[in-house]
Amino acid sequence: MKILVVEDHQRLGRFLRQGLMENHYTVEWATSCAAARDLLAEMHFDLVVLDIGLPDGDGLALLKQWREFKFNEPVIILSARDSLEDKIAGLDFGADDYLPKPFSLEELLAHIRALLRRQSTVKLSVLEHNGIRLDLFSHTVHCNGRQVDLTGREYALLEVFMQSPGRVLTRTYIVEKIWPSNYDIDANLLDVYMSRLRNKLENDQHRNLFKTVRGVGYQFV
Repeated sequence: MKILVVEDHQRLGRFLRQGLMENHYTVEWATSCAAARDLLAEMHFDLVVLDIGLPDGDGLALLKQWREFKFNEPVIILSARDSLEDKIAGLDFGADDYLPKPFSLEELLAHIRALLRRQSTVKLSVLEHNGIRLDLFSHTVHCNGRQVDLTGREYALLEVFMQSPGRVLTRTYIVEKIWPSNYDIDANLLDVYMSRLRNKLENDQHRNLFKTVRGVGYQFV
């Protein structure tokens, strides 16, 4: 797991980096908003530990910017500001947790473990590929952030492809996943549903998402 620590206080920053590394996390440390932006643009992080009093800007404004640009990984705010109003503001700006200073390393580690467990559960319930986001819990589909209304059969068909992106799926495999074994379907019915799915998703992407493999089936590219 890779963690970004954003903390301008040198002694505390070194302490956090060392403590997290000793607990088998990979850590990058930034001491300013600018450095944090650069690191987040260059690398993927599973979690961010964020101080909000930074020398070149406000950590809350930085967090708000990240959320607007669809960075959805967990963020824990560490701050000497410990009033109820400060905590509410931090959470409203997009933080997942708020830990006032001073704190113990053990307490921070417990908060990190809890957030990573929660994030892991969420990821298992959401399938994402090529701008398409399918939520298995809410039964919703978004294409480039826009909700797409699908029928039950169209949703089931998309889920089959989302479970196996890049894999060529045979017509027989798809039909057996979508329709009960005792369901007598017309040979062209799958093509009809594929056409509907393409119309609802590919128009938004302005490119082909589904490739027809002649004599075999379809591929979600």
